[in-house]
Amino acid sequence: MTMAASSHPESAAASETGTAPPPRLLDVMRARMRRLGLSLRTEEAYVGWVRRFIRAHDQRHPRTLGTREVGAFLTLLATRDRVSASTQNSSTVALLFLYRGVLELQYPWMDGIHRAQRPGRLPTVQSRRSAGAAGADERDHLADGRASIRRRFAADGRDRRDDAMR
Repeated sequence: MTMAASSHPESAAASETGTAPPPRLLDVMRARMRRLGLSLRTEEAYVGWVRRFIRAHDQRHPRTLGTREVGAFLTLLATRDRVSASTQNSSTVALLFLYRGVLELQYPWMDGIHRAQRPGRLPTVQSRRSAGAAGADERDHLADGRASIRRRFAADGRDRRDDAMR
């Protein structure tokens, strides 16, 4: 028996019976993604999210997990891990790919999954006075810089003139 066959109990039992072990879930997922031509980076991200999902539920197979577990995982990401809406949406898409594209399961709860919303941005509003003051400060700074450059060139020109006269 080879080292690889003896290191995994399923493969050891399969070699004794003469049948190959069933493919592992994440290997099936990778193969499916490659057949679809998805990028390696997408594959890595999706597999990472599915792995985290399975680990978060004590290594249970995703076929045995339902809407409650998926919702709990997404809530955990938002509350405990404080991930951004974009990151939470990436994990949602990875789980939907797992169930629809790999396990080929279509549950009613899949259509009810809501994507995380990005927080709205509030514009910063300034009064005319504060905007004018900020602009005046910038104009003064630029004017001071120009004057400094002019003084430097003027002094440099005088130095050159004096050197030439010697």
